[in-house]
Amino acid sequence: MPRRYKSPDRFLQGDPRYGSKLVTKFVNCLMHEGKKSKAFKIFYAAMDEVDRRIKDNEPLEVFNRAVNNVKPLIEVASKRVGGATYQVPREVEKKRALALAIRWILNAVRDKKGKPTYLRLADEICAAYRKEGAAITKRETVHKMAEANKAFSHFSW
Repeated sequence: MPRRYKSPDRFLQGDPRYGSKLVTKFVNCLMHEGKKSKAFKIFYAAMDEVDRRIKDNEPLEVFNRAVNNVKPLIEVASKRVGGATYQVPREVEKKRALALAIRWILNAVRDKKGKPTYLRLADEICAAYRKEGAAITKRETVHKMAEANKAFSHFSW
């Protein structure tokens, strides 16, 4: 079965407030146990909080820039060559980069405790917008790993 075919996102519609497919995709990943309306309430409350904190830009623009700041450019993949396993750096496809960025932001939100989810989400979005926070740290760790293993890049055939 070929895996190179890019299936279109034909069933993904824009969200009610912003009309953005990225927001819908993010909310789908935020959603827990099929409670989409609750996930939308959490996300919109976080966007209202972001709007209160960052006055100079629209909250959707802040969110888009935060996700773009977290997207990795390069990652490592395990490659077995002659009995040894090497961490081979490779470029990340657009779709996978977006999925990783969303996953890292949500993991950073879920790892924090002590505040309501919408405040933790707003904190992480604002931090990612300023190129700080746990999701950006994860991205930098992945980039450092790829940089450290670039000697094995000739194994990426």
